Amino acid sequence: MLSSHIRLLPTTVRFVQSLIHNPSSSCMDLKALLSSLNDFASLSFAESWDNVGLLVEPSPPHTVNTLFLTNDLTEEVMEEALQKKADFILSYHPPIFRPMKRITWKTWKERLVIRALENRVAVYSPHTAYDAAPQGVNNWLAKGLGVCTSRPILPSKALNYPTEGTHRVEFNVDHTQDLDKVIATVKGISGVSVTSFSARTDDEEQTRISLNCSQQALVQVVAFLSQNSELYQKTEILSLEKPLLLHTGMGRLCTLDEPVSLATMIERIKRHLKLAHIRLALGVGRTLASQVKVVALCAGSGSSVLQGAEADLYFTGEMSHHDILDVASQGINVILCEHSNTERGFLSDLQDMLSAHLENKVKIILSEIDRDPLQVV
Repeated sequence: MLSSHIRLLPTTVRFVQSLIHNPSSSCMDLKALLSSLNDFASLSFAESWDNVGLLVEPSPPHTVNTLFLTNDLTEEVMEEALQKKADFILSYHPPIFRPMKRITWKTWKERLVIRALENRVAVYSPHTAYDAAPQGVNNWLAKGLGVCTSRPILPSKALNYPTEGTHRVEFNVDHTQDLDKVIATVKGISGVSVTSFSARTDDEEQTRISLNCSQQALVQVVAFLSQNSELYQKTEILSLEKPLLLHTGMGRLCTLDEPVSLATMIERIKRHLKLAHIRLALGVGRTLASQVKVVALCAGSGSSVLQGAEADLYFTGEMSHHDILDVASQGINVILCEHSNTERGFLSDLQDMLSAHLENKVKIILSEIDRDPLQVV
């Protein structure tokens, strides 16, 4: 009788994995790949200060057979990518951040650009767009905490939500002749859309005017109203804001289903990040036995995102000395794991997600050389 348990040899496992991640005959046009990547996680959710998207583009047409994933694109990682015949490098951190005045062989970042162009390799960076994404880096980081519910600390706005203008101005007008004058004037202002409806105030029929205005148009509307105050009453000026997204944004505030000791949380984080050591700052009055119920986390450098979050523990890659002192003084524990250690492990999940999202049309390789520049010695 045959056993129901089949043990696969390591070589067989690697072959099966190669079929999943490395279809031999598939490829994608660069533009199609960029469109698919933006569908996976929109670059519009990246922070305004960031430099995301396609950073190096070979002359068209460019076909991508092999996509290479790395957290940081160093010269050593570039050499690995070239040896593995990559056509496209997805580097989580943008290797080009500040403007370059020249492209020479003098600095390592300039050399990266030269080597990419010479070898026809596109370079792309999603960075904070992947931080904000519901299935992104911070979501992966939260998986190591235990069963919990989480929400973004700084939610993103629904950028595609249809809003006309930045402000709404509403006021009442009494008389027909006044109404005609007001509507004729505001319709002549560029950036204003006008609607009106009946309103009753103190048993008197009036017309309620509603204006959606751009920022520039608002100044002209307010100037007109201030010069003709006898024509209207009951004025309101409202700021129009796009709605916040429930699962998209920077950082995560995670509430555990069951509180655990700080010591237990430390072991969970080490296991999730595959680290032998982390850095810990105990909050004032706290011990390793203190209970942790709420964790505020942010991959990378999280001070600005975590600031003010009400939690038992702040969990990030790095924080400044004085920020740590401020947080600890409030009785909040701090765990630091070095910047890219809180990001790099996400790439394994990303490899699987992109393979499915791109329908296995390109081979996806994960860097074996990429690592945090800091180590405990």
